[in-house]
Amino acid sequence: MERRSFVGGAGLAGVAGAGAALLAACGKKEEVPAAAAPAASPSAPAIATGQIRWRCASSFPKSLDTLFGVCDVFAKKVSDMTGGKFTISTHAAGELMPAFGVVDGIQNGTIEMANTAPYYFFGKDETFAIGCAIPFGLNSRQMSAWMFEGNGLKLMREFYAAYNIVNFPMGNTGAQMGGWFRKEIKSLADMKGLKFRIGGFGGKVLERIGGVPQNIPGGEIYQALEKGTIDAAEWVGPYDDQKLGLFKVAPYYAYPGWWEGGPQLDLYVNSKAYEGLSAEYKAVVECAAAFAHTDMQARYDARNAASLKQLVSGGAKLFPFPKDLMNAAFKEAMAMYSEISAKNPRWKKVYDDYSAFRRDANLWFQFTEANFDDFMQKQKL
Repeated sequence: MERRSFVGGAGLAGVAGAGAALLAACGKKEEVPAAAAPAASPSAPAIATGQIRWRCASSFPKSLDTLFGVCDVFAKKVSDMTGGKFTISTHAAGELMPAFGVVDGIQNGTIEMANTAPYYFFGKDETFAIGCAIPFGLNSRQMSAWMFEGNGLKLMREFYAAYNIVNFPMGNTGAQMGGWFRKEIKSLADMKGLKFRIGGFGGKVLERIGGVPQNIPGGEIYQALEKGTIDAAEWVGPYDDQKLGLFKVAPYYAYPGWWEGGPQLDLYVNSKAYEGLSAEYKAVVECAAAFAHTDMQARYDARNAASLKQLVSGGAKLFPFPKDLMNAAFKEAMAMYSEISAKNPRWKKVYDDYSAFRRDANLWFQFTEANFDDFMQKQKL
């Protein structure tokens, strides 16, 4: 059975307009390094009749209804497409394992699925970060294009095979804000010695420009900022930041989050569990993840503006990162990538392809997206 005919029969046609990522993923043949399961016979039913119950661990708290909520969107779509025969329970960080324990949980087969930000695990291998976001990397549209139409998904799956992981893009926040500070950052010198909670690979660049990075799960940020354990903190953007209440203890709100131009969340599936699924259930997982991927970006784009207005009316003070800081961070990021490429062949293989795609994508975007957006954002609407 061809995947397109299966998807139509499963009822996804009604949500096909949710975005290009959904169409691309559901219509594109998967490339999974592990051996493929035997094809179903022509007489086999479209959906396997056996009941399957899996668990999905998130790296996020339930209070963050968009980051954690993508798991619920995914699980519901899987259940809907299988008539309730494939059910997935979703678990917030700490319920089954710590927020940063999900890769080990998947690798060891403790759980079947997890949803996380891959850059949390750059300590295992820097290559994890490319699957999420690196400083001055791809924006969200470019990231989806690299994954679904470039070599991104193929290359990351080859890398993840060593961790018993089959990955699916499942969420993107879009470009993020630059975090909350007790005072405005007016020059690069103001970053010296600043203890800054910053996600993923951004912390490596922050170190190189004088800051002191802190890696703290989302649910613990407010307390650390309130107690003075850290001086500043970034999280995502207005909608999620408002929920954490960071503006109450650090009112200066920076932009842009140059380390997260389009961070992608992933669905991680244990490779043995995945290969045990029928071809039809594999297609369900693929398409449900793609739907959730598009849904998350839409939620953020629809909600961030209202939250930003509320934050500003409540006392938040917006400021852009100074140009000398941005230039120094960019220079150090590019130098760091070259250094990693010289010592980590896994990183180099993925980054060489990623950086070539980034170059061409930005060549195109500067003529259309950037110019159109710049013009529109200066108009009185």
